[in-house]
Amino acid sequence: MELAYYSDYAVRLVNSEDPARGKDSLTSVEAVRDLFGSHQEAARRATDADVTRFRSVRARLRSVFEAANDGDESTAVNLLNALLLEFPVSPQISGHDVRDDDGRPLWHMHLADHPSNATAGYAAIAAMGLAFHLTEYGVDRLGLCEASPCRNAYLDTSTNRSRRYCSDRCATRANVAAYRARKRLEADRSASTGRTADSAQRSLANGER
Repeated sequence: MELAYYSDYAVRLVNSEDPARGKDSLTSVEAVRDLFGSHQEAARRATDADVTRFRSVRARLRSVFEAANDGDESTAVNLLNALLLEFPVSPQISGHDVRDDDGRPLWHMHLADHPSNATAGYAAIAAMGLAFHLTEYGVDRLGLCEASPCRNAYLDTSTNRSRRYCSDRCATRANVAAYRARKRLEADRSASTGRTADSAQRSLANGER
């Protein structure tokens, strides 16, 4: 569904923080405005007061991803519904002055927000987009990266619901870590087997005496 595109707003906001590493890029009004991407008109409404408000919404959106990642569908839905009630939007048909080869508008659904501040506008679009993604593809399509210590949010759009990492970089890092762990285990087992064999040979030698 076209409106599922807006779910990226939720991912961008959640991933502006890296809790495990104690990093937070959401520290200024400029950082808030950057989250809006191409929606510059909405971004211009942002003020310093929105930094704190954005952080609050971010924590609530992360809770949605955490519940979904843990398989707690009811909690994920309830948390998202609470955001939808608090930050409503009005779906509208829009053409954005884009026309097809015949000169006709390329109509599509657009989320029009009527916020009192930039946070309310962003939260409304992020929550609605995430809701459309959840209902279209399933709660299990909302995940948190399994590459420790990364806990970035992601939306699984794979055909077999197999995504486990937020990026190729994290997937590679996790695979390398798993490979090294297997090698260490094999080395430990080999060393243990060697020590057992040496012990057996010494016991045999002592018995022969």
